[in-house]
Amino acid sequence: MDFKIGEVIGLMAKTMPFLVFRFVIYFAITLAYIVATGMGAALGYGIGMIGGEPGTFSFFGGLFGFGVVSAVAYLMREYLLYMVKAGHIAVLVELMDGKELPQGRSQIEHAQSVVRERFAESSVLFGVDQLIKAVLRAFNRMFFTVTMFIPIPGMRNVAKFINTVVNLSLTYLDEVILAHSIRTKSENPWRSSRTAMILYAQNYKAFLKNAFFLAFIIWGLTLLVFLLILGPMVALVTFIPAMAGPLALITALVFAWGVKQSVIEPIGMTALMQVFFKVTEGQQPNPEWEAKLEGVSKKFGEFKHKASEWDRGQGASPIPADEPPQGGAPV
Repeated sequence: MDFKIGEVIGLMAKTMPFLVFRFVIYFAITLAYIVATGMGAALGYGIGMIGGEPGTFSFFGGLFGFGVVSAVAYLMREYLLYMVKAGHIAVLVELMDGKELPQGRSQIEHAQSVVRERFAESSVLFGVDQLIKAVLRAFNRMFFTVTMFIPIPGMRNVAKFINTVVNLSLTYLDEVILAHSIRTKSENPWRSSRTAMILYAQNYKAFLKNAFFLAFIIWGLTLLVFLLILGPMVALVTFIPAMAGPLALITALVFAWGVKQSVIEPIGMTALMQVFFKVTEGQQPNPEWEAKLEGVSKKFGEFKHKASEWDRGQGASPIPADEPPQGGAPV
């Protein structure tokens, strides 16, 4: 492994204000899911009693409540990225570079000022993040598969399952690439993100190896949380007999998701940040991998166009195509 789990846990402890901040945000979302789903199910159950089909109405009532909160959470995704995830990335980068950070609320305020300096506004960060995700999805479909390491025909189905789990553990890569922009103090987030994706692509086998280990850590912890909360959820929803089983399952899944987003996800994200900074140290973008990315995803070409637009909009002088990697001078 190219990450050190002990150091990752230590970084989590040093950014405890952000972990608490994340927990409050995602716990509020989790609570909204549970309350909306439960109230929808209870209301549907009551209506269903009139028509003699309480189970059916209860199910659709709970589904409606779940859908309403999902829609609100979807609309909040830009805010969550800008205020929560990017801010946490900013303080983690500074800690990895040996800098001292303020504690308490001031740590969160400091992080948000760093993010504003790099990305100006939430819409810029969100646009960069969405484009990164599009390119990564195309690249990972083409190159990321553990079947290359398991050539035995009888093991293909096992390999496909493992590959699915590993790819789920790679969902933090867009945040790792954003970390590169913050660490290099780039004045052009589009150009630095483009550079980071090339560095990632030319080291993709190292990321595959580490994602394999992270898959067991991240999803093992998530499963443990789910199993621990399932029992209490069953006890809480027994007031709706027709929906007790499904409702307990849904609420336990949502609660496990909330804990994963607030506590477990930062562990995976920080570990992959360690991997990226370690394996790309001192490297320059390889033109061959740049060409491969352009061939895999048309979206990758948009980064060059967006970078030029950013320079014109900021009134910047021409900047070299690729800034110095990992801790280089500001571009």
